[in-house]
Amino acid sequence: MAILTSLFSGVSGLNAFSSGLSVVSDNIANMNTVGFKNGEISFADLISSGTGRRQIGRGVFVNDVRTNFEQGSFETTGNNLDLAVEGEGFFVLKDSAGAEFYTRSGAFNIGQDGLVENSAGLLLQGTQANQSGVLTGQISNINLSQTTFPPFATTQIDVVANLDSRASIPPAFDVNTPTETSSFSTSITVNDSLGNGHLVSIYFRKDVTAPSANSWEYFSVVDAADAEPIAPATTGVDTIMASGTLTFDSNGQLATASATTYPLGGFDFSGGATQNQIIAFDFGTSTGAGGTGLDGLTQFGAASGNLIQTQDGFASGTLSSVAINQDGIVTGLFTNGESRTLAELTLARFNNKQGLSKVGDNFYTITADSGQPVLGAPNAAGSGRILSNSLELSNADLAQQFVKLIEYQRGFQANSRVISTTDDLLQELVNIRR
Repeated sequence: MAILTSLFSGVSGLNAFSSGLSVVSDNIANMNTVGFKNGEISFADLISSGTGRRQIGRGVFVNDVRTNFEQGSFETTGNNLDLAVEGEGFFVLKDSAGAEFYTRSGAFNIGQDGLVENSAGLLLQGTQANQSGVLTGQISNINLSQTTFPPFATTQIDVVANLDSRASIPPAFDVNTPTETSSFSTSITVNDSLGNGHLVSIYFRKDVTAPSANSWEYFSVVDAADAEPIAPATTGVDTIMASGTLTFDSNGQLATASATTYPLGGFDFSGGATQNQIIAFDFGTSTGAGGTGLDGLTQFGAASGNLIQTQDGFASGTLSSVAINQDGIVTGLFTNGESRTLAELTLARFNNKQGLSKVGDNFYTITADSGQPVLGAPNAAGSGRILSNSLELSNADLAQQFVKLIEYQRGFQANSRVISTTDDLLQELVNIRR
């Protein structure tokens, strides 16, 4: 009977709109869930009864509940390990058993063992770097327990300064009276093989004044406290560790720079560090070597003065913070001012994201429909870029969800009315026999 058909149609409508209300309520409940992707339900009619022009529908059923993977908006946070993906990619995580999960929720922290994990204890995957900061290429847990940065012994000192061409020629240089026997000096702290800092003073002494060119000597001196004692002495003394000669042309340009001489074979610092440490001196590229003669030391008629001086050594350091750029490169910042690449994040991309299976906690797992993930570095092959200090918010639109809520509610009420009306008609049929 057609009356019974309407009853079944009404029941199917109740079931369908009840499912719709469930989807919408889930979207609304997850309005503040980081990385949540809202669901979208679609309906289809049931097979009709009859043929030709007398076909009568049998109701409705839930045809599909799709996940809307549209990009959510971003919220800025104060945590460097709060990450968001701007693009198609998913973060890759593994549990203790090695099972792989995928998520858009990027709220991470460093666990007690130095591994980057989320609040559920799943470990973020990426490519680890070695102690030299070179990426190994093998995807594994991201380990930030490399908390130390070994020291680096100074190998070069760079000096940019002007030596006053008007300076008079002092007596021969004497390490015991350096200020009286030099024309200008500067000091810089260098590092030995253990990372200890030692003060090195460079004394410049005008040696020759000539119409065509002037000549200067330089002496690199380590004071008694930093110099390794020379046997049989038990204490150090002020010691010349390196020296050389510089000449300038009539335009004040550095014309030539002699090879550096090391009286002791190198720098011998106290404290148990490696001896005979060779430290080169870069005073600029002389005209004799094809340079301008103006990028380092010059000799103009102006007061002697130091403009820039640097050295390439540093002490040991411990990890103080990490920074993550758009390419997913994790850089460690150390207390000695140095930085080093620690790891690179790995993102997963799927040809059919709709085939992924939701397993709760904002996690997805692969299925036969989703296919295997395409793993790669951020900002490559459409995987998207990484935004640090950011979290991707839920993409559920509250206003839109309320409209759907009212729509499904009215649909549920209408189908309830169909059932009650059909019940009234059936009651009339029963009363015919009375």
